[in-house]
Amino acid sequence: MDHSASAAGGHLSQRQILTVLSGLMLGMLLAALDQTIVSSAMKTIADELHGQSLQAWATTAYLITATLSTPLYGKLSDLFGRKPMYLTAISIFLAGSLASGTATSMYELAAFRAVQGLGAGGLMSLGLAIITDITSPRERSKYQGYFTAVFGISSVAGPVVGGFFAGAGTVAGITGWRWVFLVNVPIGLVALVVVNRVLNLPTAKVRQRIDFLGAGALVLALVPLLLVAEQGRDWGWGSPASIALFVVGALGVGLFGWQERRMGDAALLPLRLFGCSEFRVATVVTVIVGVGMFGAMLSLPLYLQIVKGSTPTAAGLQMLTLTAGMMISSTACGLVTTKTGRYKVFAVVGLGLLTASMFGLAAIGVDTPVAVVMALAFVIGLGLGASMQTLTLAATNDVLPGDIGVATSASTFFRQIGGTVGAAVFLSILFSTVGGQITSALRAAAASPAYVAALARHPEFAQRMSGGVDVNDTSFLKTLDPVLAHPILEGFAGSMRLVFLIGGFVAAVAFGVVWLLEEKPLSDKSAMERRTSEAEGAAAAEPAG
Repeated sequence: MDHSASAAGGHLSQRQILTVLSGLMLGMLLAALDQTIVSSAMKTIADELHGQSLQAWATTAYLITATLSTPLYGKLSDLFGRKPMYLTAISIFLAGSLASGTATSMYELAAFRAVQGLGAGGLMSLGLAIITDITSPRERSKYQGYFTAVFGISSVAGPVVGGFFAGAGTVAGITGWRWVFLVNVPIGLVALVVVNRVLNLPTAKVRQRIDFLGAGALVLALVPLLLVAEQGRDWGWGSPASIALFVVGALGVGLFGWQERRMGDAALLPLRLFGCSEFRVATVVTVIVGVGMFGAMLSLPLYLQIVKGSTPTAAGLQMLTLTAGMMISSTACGLVTTKTGRYKVFAVVGLGLLTASMFGLAAIGVDTPVAVVMALAFVIGLGLGASMQTLTLAATNDVLPGDIGVATSASTFFRQIGGTVGAAVFLSILFSTVGGQITSALRAAAASPAYVAALARHPEFAQRMSGGVDVNDTSFLKTLDPVLAHPILEGFAGSMRLVFLIGGFVAAVAFGVVWLLEEKPLSDKSAMERRTSEAEGAAAAEPAG
């Protein structure tokens, strides 16, 4: 079967769209699964490679290259076509995965993870760009639900599979943890074959300068800022290293803005995109949601594991309700958008639900039933599923067909930036306040006869607490007398409540801004059909002979 755009005007049938979608979902599965499967196994990997203190660099290297390459893939795919760039992204990701599976030190692993990130940056953004190419805005939300399902599967399967491989001695004669990376190889090879066969879309090659200086300025801006976001809590936000990176990053941001204005349409991130009100508002809200969502959501698994005593696998399963909420709302909103053409209401309602659930989490404590936390996580999922795909739709609804790649990758890029900042800020708030929270809780508990009696039964606890609580190792809480553990757990819960409270205010800001989103009619033509129509119009306008 020919899966090219053989129909009139570049229109694809639903069967053709679903066939292309199957290859895109495999690529997205690679990127989404990699983030969750590695995180649950990283401690074991660091122990094996004798680099526990270096493990953050393996994550940071991946984050930097994945974030940097996202806008590059978008622009290059607009110039040279989606298929060659998507195949390149899969190939680079596979090479990085294979190399990571053979790493013999944490330094090697960090370098190979950087290669993986170079590929991952294209898998996510180009998948969304391609679905934007072949579907009209009116029907696009219906297909984006499939991508939500991929993220849902990876969020559940990743920690379980990662934990299995990390705990296995050997699998097929290879050390278990190495399969965390090697498992990408068969999936990636299938994705390569499928995409190569089915993704045969017409490409209009554009003659345009490549913004090399803009790419260099972006590197100068982002690498220092991402480094300090990931490492600043350990270095100290006011340390000379952090301040130097802030200064270099700020200079890079200024240079990038100047260069993008100078390059005009050929810019890596054309500033005229921000002249479109839908793109501008959707992008601002996406950044704000990224800050609040990623920052606060990192605290939810920590609450389940530290305060409620769940294993990493159990915590992952308890977070299933969040995934279920995302899948339900994204599917339902997509179907309604396709039928009615309305979409702003879902962004407003979704962010309202997200705000309310964040404030709800700001009231949880040590004795809050897990069922209540899971119910609030479900509401968070409903809010995210309704709002995130709507914001992506709004960001690409009114841009020119030739800008689809750069607009889609920009949306992904800004969400990643927001998430990185949110994770850094909220984790910093959590760990900088937890010591004081524990001290206050212990002081309050000292007035309790039950606590005094438990302290008398375990005099070694007082000696251990004389040097303070090591918040980097909470494993001792599992074997500690519950009465003695309670104030420490309450200290952690208090800091997490603060994180959720601030996350609620951040979500409230996004809720306020999203009302400014202008709901423009959704086109019934895909970007590919619009490009074909424009090309035919231009050809007809040319004088004969």
